[in-house]
Amino acid sequence: MRRAIQLGTIVVLGAAMYGQTAVPPDGPREKALLLERQGKDVEAEEAWRAILKAHPSKPEPYAHLGLLEARQAHYKEAAADYRKALAIGPSIPALRLNLGLALFKGGDLKGAIQEFEPLLKQTPESSPDNLRLTILVGMAHYGLAEYDKAAPYLKSASDRDPNNLSLLLALAHSYLWSKQFSYVMDVYHRILALNAESAEADMLAGEALDEMKDSEGAIKMFRAAAAANPKEPDVHFGLGYLFWMRKQYPEALVEFQAELDLNPNHAQALTYLGDCDLVLTHPMLAQPLLEKAIQVDPAIALAHLDLGVIDADAGLQANALRELTAAEKLAPNDVNVHWRLGRLYRAMGNQQKAKAEIDKAKSITETADSALVNKINPHSVEAPAPVPAQGSK
Repeated sequence: MRRAIQLGTIVVLGAAMYGQTAVPPDGPREKALLLERQGKDVEAEEAWRAILKAHPSKPEPYAHLGLLEARQAHYKEAAADYRKALAIGPSIPALRLNLGLALFKGGDLKGAIQEFEPLLKQTPESSPDNLRLTILVGMAHYGLAEYDKAAPYLKSASDRDPNNLSLLLALAHSYLWSKQFSYVMDVYHRILALNAESAEADMLAGEALDEMKDSEGAIKMFRAAAAANPKEPDVHFGLGYLFWMRKQYPEALVEFQAELDLNPNHAQALTYLGDCDLVLTHPMLAQPLLEKAIQVDPAIALAHLDLGVIDADAGLQANALRELTAAEKLAPNDVNVHWRLGRLYRAMGNQQKAKAEIDKAKSITETADSALVNKINPHSVEAPAPVPAQGSK
């Protein structure tokens, strides 16, 4: 039940200041600095390039050109300028930090970590820069989905900045997605101490409890989240999903519809609402929902599976084959897909392919935990009768 999250601003990613200069304090330099301070980036860039032409072996023009590129969100170009400055003047204060920030903002998180980690080791823990670098390294790992690596940095940072709610949320997500569920609950209580009405904290706790197989506790947390903020993105979907997992389809249907009332293009809510309608024998209600879900996101296997079921039941075998084949490509280990394909091939008279699909389903069932298979898709799909051998009665 992983959700995309939007965290508040955790750190101020400004450019650092330079403590050394390598160009004499003459008129052109003073003019360039003045233009820079006035925010006239284009004119300042022209001034620094003129200085660079006159002093090609000095690092300061490259450093300031990098700063001006970063101001304009040209992070790739900024990083290139900072690297040139570093190659000439590796001892210029804050230059490596600025390079790391440009890489971070430009999306090169691995490159940013390579710059930040050595700086962090060199920076005393008592320094404010140590906290800043700790957050940057943690968030870079977080952005790379390396949640187990992000968690220690974010934990250290949140311990030193305990009132930073955004940090705590990032830490809780890191624990959740690295399967350290008990730690999620610890952070949950810290978040509540800062914001007793945090819907997102309740959702995090609910997801952790769900992973720990405490479905009752998970539902309680999601109900609390919905009560705290009924318009919180994904809160109704999360609650509906928990009901769906428990095969409480009428209750799930209500929550999925509530999510769609907030976001009509929520592909997962469209899919699971359609699935509920199908399970409750309302295929005519299910079909337009599933078709819209695929328009929004063609990679949802369950939507293709359910459309295949609807088409097969309606005798539209070509359409059913198209949808079930798409579902099989997206979810090759879903037993229900193979059972449905087997039944469809049998109805189409292709006994060889029918047997192949049924054998795949049996193989998956024999090697996978049956509870997990039911969790992936808890339809009560009747297994087809054994396919008779050629020539048998």
